[in-house]
Amino acid sequence: MTEANHYEPVPEQRPPWQAGFQPDGSTPERWFEPPQAPTPGAEDRPGPSRRLIAALLATSLIGAALGGGATFMALRETGAFNAPAATAAVAIDVSVQSESSAIIQAVAKVGPSVVTIVAQQATGEIAGSGIVYDAAGWILTNKHVVASATGIDVLLKDGRNFTGSLYGVDTLTDLAIVKINGATGLSPASMGTSSELQVGQLAIAIGSPLGVGYSNSVTSGIVSALGRDITVTSDTGLAGGTQLNGLIQTDAAISAGNSGGPLVDDSGRVIGVTTTVADTAQGIGFAIPIDIAKPIMQQALAGTQLSRPFIGISYVALDPGVAAKYDLPLNHGAWVHKEDSDGNSVEAVVSGGPADQAGIRTGDIITAIEGQTVDATHPLEEMLVQYAPGRAVSIELYRGGQYLTVRVTLGTRPEATS
Repeated sequence: MTEANHYEPVPEQRPPWQAGFQPDGSTPERWFEPPQAPTPGAEDRPGPSRRLIAALLATSLIGAALGGGATFMALRETGAFNAPAATAAVAIDVSVQSESSAIIQAVAKVGPSVVTIVAQQATGEIAGSGIVYDAAGWILTNKHVVASATGIDVLLKDGRNFTGSLYGVDTLTDLAIVKINGATGLSPASMGTSSELQVGQLAIAIGSPLGVGYSNSVTSGIVSALGRDITVTSDTGLAGGTQLNGLIQTDAAISAGNSGGPLVDDSGRVIGVTTTVADTAQGIGFAIPIDIAKPIMQQALAGTQLSRPFIGISYVALDPGVAAKYDLPLNHGAWVHKEDSDGNSVEAVVSGGPADQAGIRTGDIITAIEGQTVDATHPLEEMLVQYAPGRAVSIELYRGGQYLTVRVTLGTRPEATS
């Protein structure tokens, strides 16, 4: 057999550990320890190799570096290095607007849109207010201010005076549309949404409470309640016993000359049209929700006759209290019901009217129109005004333990019909 090649390194002379190293084998002084006296017999112990120690140190450093690198990569992957540094204090910029500054800004925005209306009546002049809602000279006001007028004067905030003409009156509420011609530079009011109102929010009324000499007077308060129903008597200029439904109640001071003026929110958007006050209490005024006014405003702009849809029923809006009182199976909806002066139930469906033709009966509960539930938030009257006369709508009824669906073709609401 041939002997394999064998390699064996030649031993080399190891250099001293450091300057001052003594070849007698004593341990050199270390930087982290004070010098020590030689230990007996130490000269007989072999000292560590410099290369060995260097290799151990290098290995330790490399291991630490690799471990630290791995830790760094892991932390970076988790996003730990992207977290914002903690600070002793965080500055928060909070902007708080006072109620008074909100009122000032709202009035500045809507003020130029508010006009004073002076209507010549057979018994004298009546002063009221109005809201410019279109730059072509269209003005929203109260029916009781202008309905019987033989002449109408419209005074703008900038002092200009124009003759107005009555375009039409609303058969549902105390609203009317007046038109002025030749007026340039009009500033239409911004319209809000009354369906989003909340009790307790700021309400601002603007108008002419004492006539021409007190135009653009401002009062403020809150929305005190929603969905109020009142009967307006003849001392407001309306026919006695006219029923107004779904009104906004406010404690913002309202006087006779405010009639037809705007009720606005804290951003200067019109949320209602002021109409009357309670005779037997102070701080209780009422405004017609702007959502009810919008359909006739649009009809005027389109050049069509002002009209409201008519279904031909008398009803009671249901809530848990009414349902419990009459032992009804539902606590929401519109109960087709009417009582005489003795409290006896009488026919609540107008003979030959749209509801009668569709088969609706006294005692039915209307629960939905076009799929929208009828409840306290969505009362029947406010839902109906969204549709024009002649429109066929789907109405859901509850009768005798069953739900029925009928189609009703809406008629045109006659004057002074409830």
